[in-house]
Amino acid sequence: MSTPHVVVVMGVAGTGKTTIGPLLATELGVPYAEGDDFHPAANIAKMSAGTPLDDSDRWPWLDAIGQWAHGRAGLGGVVSSSALKRVYRDRLRAEAPGAVFLHLTGDRALIEERMAERKGHFMPTALLDSQFATLQPLQEDEAGVSVDVSGTPEEITQRAVAALRRLEN
Repeated sequence: MSTPHVVVVMGVAGTGKTTIGPLLATELGVPYAEGDDFHPAANIAKMSAGTPLDDSDRWPWLDAIGQWAHGRAGLGGVVSSSALKRVYRDRLRAEAPGAVFLHLTGDRALIEERMAERKGHFMPTALLDSQFATLQPLQEDEAGVSVDVSGTPEEITQRAVAALRRLEN
């Protein structure tokens, strides 16, 4: 990518945001920030107990991610955030208007399988249904691209880089 954008890697739990985000950041030569690190302890405790977050839980988290993205405006960066609803992405864009979204998508069975294989993550597979129920895919008027998560992390990253480059042209 020629312009240093902030890329928000989004999608339901288990799509590989934490795996693809750092790989993408390395490929683009920009820093990576893990969206989960912006959650307050109360959010992590809630999700660990199998309770989905509500919007009042998400606003401070999204604002913190947006502030990080704002600080990277013109410099570039990659940050992960589920950003499942349009209103969440709008909130991020309010802080970082130039942000673009990389929506990692995939077959539910594949995503559930990958989630089940994760070790030590606070998000249980039981919350996957609520994630899919909440998901509002990118709309045509939103700056971003969707990339399928089948294949290796390296293949997914290369598809993401190519899609983001096409977005700029």
